[in-house]
Amino acid sequence: MNSESEPVAPEAVSEVAQGARLLPRITIQAFCEHSQTAQLIESAVHDRRMSKVALTTHNGGLEGAIETYRSNPTPNLIIVETSAAPEEIPNALERLAEVCDASTRVILLGHVNDVRLYRDLIRSGISEYIVLPSTAANVVASITDIFASDNAAPIGRTIGFVAAKGGAGSSTIAHNVSWAISQTLRQDCLVLDMDLAFGTAGLNFNQDPPHGLADAVLANQKIDQTMLDRLMSKAANHINLLTAPVALDQTFDFEEREFEQIVEMSQKSMPIVVLDIPHAWNAWVRHTLATVDEVVIVAEPDLASLRNAKNLADAMRALRPTEGAPQLVLNKVGVPRRPEISSDEFASSIECELLSQIGFDAALFGTAANNGQMIAEISASNKINEHFRTIGMHVSGRAVPAQSARGAGLRKLPSLFKKRA
Repeated sequence: MNSESEPVAPEAVSEVAQGARLLPRITIQAFCEHSQTAQLIESAVHDRRMSKVALTTHNGGLEGAIETYRSNPTPNLIIVETSAAPEEIPNALERLAEVCDASTRVILLGHVNDVRLYRDLIRSGISEYIVLPSTAANVVASITDIFASDNAAPIGRTIGFVAAKGGAGSSTIAHNVSWAISQTLRQDCLVLDMDLAFGTAGLNFNQDPPHGLADAVLANQKIDQTMLDRLMSKAANHINLLTAPVALDQTFDFEEREFEQIVEMSQKSMPIVVLDIPHAWNAWVRHTLATVDEVVIVAEPDLASLRNAKNLADAMRALRPTEGAPQLVLNKVGVPRRPEISSDEFASSIECELLSQIGFDAALFGTAANNGQMIAEISASNKINEHFRTIGMHVSGRAVPAQSARGAGLRKLPSLFKKRA
């Protein structure tokens, strides 16, 4: 089961972007002196990396934090703003250390960019110093550096495919893109078939494993990395599946965060995790789409798809205000005698980037589906495979420019804020 497409050079594999590191369930309390700073901190909670974080803001700045923690326990992270003169800050930090637990981390927000202050803050042992004005993205990046550092184990990139309407072919696109990524980049790819009642990953990859995604989810807290690895089935070289049971002897009703643990565990063992998300709208679908690295909307070039894709794109922008808009793939383009909306008009209307448009070919796709094969296995030279590779390169992060360095000024202080003896 090998595609005849040429793999990329080995060094290109390292260019695959890692997924965002979601922050653990930590508590953050911020003490601000100015309303603009409070708004900055509160806007950071909308970043998807902060989905588990409990954040509250208070007035009073550094002095307010000292008074608060004289009689209250400290959280995992304290963010404090100070307008004090540089020579006064180290003494104030000493007083804050006296009322903080040794495990508490501190990010200091200041208004002075000074090398001498930088050195004093290093000796004080705070975790980060951010010069104001700054951005919510910088604040989130600073928190991520502390609680999900780059020294941690690699984390897989998550890509969610969702259809604008039933029958648009989202699963077919997701599976063929997964194949393209795995065979072109030689990267392990895991497909999660999240349509537990009617999923098609098993059929499309000609697999009928005894266990799959439902077993992982229904195991609740008993699931661990070893168990998850055992539930995966290998469909081909670099292709792994967590298939759907496709059974109607029970209903599959889930809480908002039901799949969260499974996705995070999958990211620890696979560089690419493709989520085949059913065409539905409930709490867990919404939450899953809000937290993946990339969202791809698959639509047909008709009015119903346009309306639904617009609603989906608007919902994603609201749920993911710090992320880019979803990507768009138009499928089944060129159905005979069907009036169609042009690709440019479609993409412009929903304000999403058009990654690709896949031409209608009933014989090719029907044969692949009936044989349980990918398009590249049926017809390796078909130009449609180039579309799948193009989509795969983009969503795997190879088309995303490297993140720019953080703004000039004082950088992060790597040491921890510790209670003085």
